[in-house]
Amino acid sequence: MKAYVFPGQGAQFSGMGADLYESSAEAKELFERANEILGFSITETMFSGSAEDLKQTKVTQPAVFLHSVILSKVLGAEFKPDMVAGHSLGEFSALVANNTLEFEDALKLVAQRALAMQKACEITPSTMAAVLGLEDELVEAVCAEVDGTVVAANYNCPGQLVISGETSAVERACEELKERGAKRALMLPVGGAFHSPLMEPARKELAAAIEATNFKNPSCPIYQNVSTTAVTDPVEIQKNLVFQLTAPVKWTQSVQNMIKDGASSFTEVGPGKVLQGLVKKVDRKMETSSAAV
Repeated sequence: MKAYVFPGQGAQFSGMGADLYESSAEAKELFERANEILGFSITETMFSGSAEDLKQTKVTQPAVFLHSVILSKVLGAEFKPDMVAGHSLGEFSALVANNTLEFEDALKLVAQRALAMQKACEITPSTMAAVLGLEDELVEAVCAEVDGTVVAANYNCPGQLVISGETSAVERACEELKERGAKRALMLPVGGAFHSPLMEPARKELAAAIEATNFKNPSCPIYQNVSTTAVTDPVEIQKNLVFQLTAPVKWTQSVQNMIKDGASSFTEVGPGKVLQGLVKKVDRKMETSSAAV
């Protein structure tokens, strides 16, 4: 069975998508439609903007989404997923890929999500940190002991967990985790505490938009960050997408369940190769590749 996976924020790079725009009439049309929907020329920033330009939240999330979704559309008949999953933002790309969401609806939600998250980041000084080389349970226990808000946010692969919360609490947790034997506890250059309770204002804001959007029956199951198991019910998919902002990304568990359910290969659709590396950390024998036109 073929699994297709879609990257999240952080995978962007300067020049992303330009090759698709130039080589495919369908891609060009979708990019131009995206400019109209967003109300600014995202293609200009994607194709010729600097890394700093691409870091703007209102640009980053739609840019990664567009690269992934338009690439999947241009693949045409060879794009036949038996199952899909997306890392955080990538879940929206996956939901277009399995026909649960229309392109335009998903892009509007991604744009709203980016702005809602940016606003939530401005309320409390907050950040994230990558913790390497410890058992998940120990990281969770240390987070629970620290004063202030700090939680496990991204279960990326065995031995790699990202924590998220108030800046001071994350810093204290990092010190404690190093003392407990972490190989590294590294602060990440992000704008805020994604996938933590501090995203509650963004979750509330996005919930109304998600609930007002039409979710159709998918063409194949999606393994969502919140549930980690195969989901095909549009109502359940909708609920999981709402909770995703404040809940952890359980990527390790999602990949394990996809393999258990018969995934024989993983193809990453979009910028970068981060997810392929994480899949290999879960099962080093698993076949991985990047989608290419």
